[in-house]
Amino acid sequence: MNQEKLIEELVNEVLKKMQQGGTAAARKTVGGNYGEDLDPEKDYPLATKRPELLKTPTGKRLADVTLENVLKGEITAADVRITPETLKMQAKIAEKVGRYQFAQNLLRASELTQLPDERVLEIYNALRPYRSTKEELLEIADELEKKYNAVVNANFIREAADVYERRGILKA
Repeated sequence: MNQEKLIEELVNEVLKKMQQGGTAAARKTVGGNYGEDLDPEKDYPLATKRPELLKTPTGKRLADVTLENVLKGEITAADVRITPETLKMQAKIAEKVGRYQFAQNLLRASELTQLPDERVLEIYNALRPYRSTKEELLEIADELEKKYNAVVNANFIREAADVYERRGILKA
């Protein structure tokens, strides 16, 4: 079976599972106080309508990210990365308009901002079919949960390990 067909079948299996009851769990996507009072009608997009809520990872205001400040060296690459808080606010907005899966994706992304880029790429490659054993995937899940407090991603990896096992696409 070619890899595109395999990926299509995996996506279909996940979608089917979501329709059979995963939706209720997905509705409980975003915890914490991020964006509790946000109104999608009044506040979205955040950068335009609520820029005062957005900060860079170094604590600068969104208004400080200008070409002039970049040219002066006051804005660095670290200042143009998205923060977990911004992603969580976006997830809350998505959740409030019923886009639960998108909210879940944003929540996973918020957790991944805490990982080094190289580690994210390693995990991505480990998730490709036939690249990892179930034990290796479960070790990644434990690392995500214990080292980075990335519980949503850890659960995602554990679910992938089970699906890969059922589909027979784990590394031998």
